[in-house]
Amino acid sequence: MNGKDKSQSIMRRKPIDEIEEENKHSGLHKSLGLWQLTAIGVGGIIGVGIFSLAGLVAHGSGTEPGVGPAVLISFLIAGLASAAAALSYAEFAGMIPRAGSAYTYGYVALGEIIGWFIGWDLLLEYIAIVAVVAIGISGYFSAFLAGIGINMPDWAASTADEGRGGIVNIPAIVVCILVTWILSRGTKAFGRFELVAVAIKVVLILFIIGLGIFYIDTGNYNPFMPSGFGPVMAGAATVFFAVFGYDAMSTAAEESTDGKKHMPKAIIISLVIAMLLYVAATLVLTGMQNYRDIDPTAGFASAFNGVGLPVIATIISVFAVLSILTVMLTFLLGVTRVWFSMSRDGLLPGWFSKTDRHGTPQRVTWIAGIASALLAGVFPIKAVADLTNIGILAAFVVVCLSVIIFRYKRPEAPRTFRLPFMPVVPAFGMLASGFLMLQLHWETWLRFVIWLVVGLAIYFTYGRKHSLMDPDSPRHGERVVLPQADT
Repeated sequence: MNGKDKSQSIMRRKPIDEIEEENKHSGLHKSLGLWQLTAIGVGGIIGVGIFSLAGLVAHGSGTEPGVGPAVLISFLIAGLASAAAALSYAEFAGMIPRAGSAYTYGYVALGEIIGWFIGWDLLLEYIAIVAVVAIGISGYFSAFLAGIGINMPDWAASTADEGRGGIVNIPAIVVCILVTWILSRGTKAFGRFELVAVAIKVVLILFIIGLGIFYIDTGNYNPFMPSGFGPVMAGAATVFFAVFGYDAMSTAAEESTDGKKHMPKAIIISLVIAMLLYVAATLVLTGMQNYRDIDPTAGFASAFNGVGLPVIATIISVFAVLSILTVMLTFLLGVTRVWFSMSRDGLLPGWFSKTDRHGTPQRVTWIAGIASALLAGVFPIKAVADLTNIGILAAFVVVCLSVIIFRYKRPEAPRTFRLPFMPVVPAFGMLASGFLMLQLHWETWLRFVIWLVVGLAIYFTYGRKHSLMDPDSPRHGERVVLPQADT
């Protein structure tokens, strides 16, 4: 293959040496330190997993039996798979502190078509995450209103698929618009808000665990696995939503004051903190209340109501809303930075990669925020959570494969973190993520495939020809003159 053919190949790879120079002219502001990055990671991991999905999987849904106290095992299985991927992300983040995260890692290690596949995948999945978290907030918001004597009408607080006579989930829509506005204020302001909100979140969870221990009835742990091991594995595929977030945090690498040094540490620290809190919280939840009685949309609120502490339940509902907001902010940040990065590389129109005086890509921020609001307003939580999980699991497979290939193809590349037991750890991450994907419903797979087919059509009609890796690209000049901030 001659040089020109190679440059026009769908397998062309983005040179790692170009990335540092691009970062200097990105228009994004570098304002995030180690603990702000860690807060973004913890903020993205801990939230709806504890406050909504734990109760949903333990109790069961219309199509899935409840797993009871064995929801703890579901979290541990998902966490183990996630840890292998987290180490792979940490190695890449220490080499390539760039806004695209998994999209960029795939582009550098495996080629443009794989990078496109993951980037396009993440656009949908991150928007879906923001939506599913908004739906979770809606449940706690309704519980809070009920606690002060106000009952939200079902038509305005649930969707038609939930079987409660609902039409549209207005609270979920409103909260999507709210977090979009917060993120639009700039990364520095967002980082400060996230640090404070995550601190409040951790204190709240420690309070729930500390108080809830005194109301545990060990009889609620029997039977521990009422539906067998199969539903526990299916539950792991659902709660996998709760054990990532560091991947979206890695999209903020370009806005870190020292991405190569701080990103690997922040990824590992945030996952360790989250898993410790998840284990303790699920034990308390299923110990306080029989799994059959847990409210699948507001688990801890119903648990404290069940032991005669309605005031505590109301307090939890209030602070759960604030706590879950941090998850939405993290993933909305993620989708906008992946979108920005794909646009900057020429795979999507350059219109999307413009930033404002805050160093924020306002156009994609508001488009993604409005899209998540529409999704949250009309879909039930489990359908959106499963759609999210299949996409993130696919991204994890690609990142784990990429780190293996890149370690052997570019062993000399400087790495501030090297994951241990290569290639065993990333290979395990690939297999575990692939296995969890197979636990998801066929309808989830169908939606996922349709989205990818649409993406491939866009790539071959626009992205391939406009990619800045192609010397004949109409946007070739942007290799030197990168998108600058709007005035």
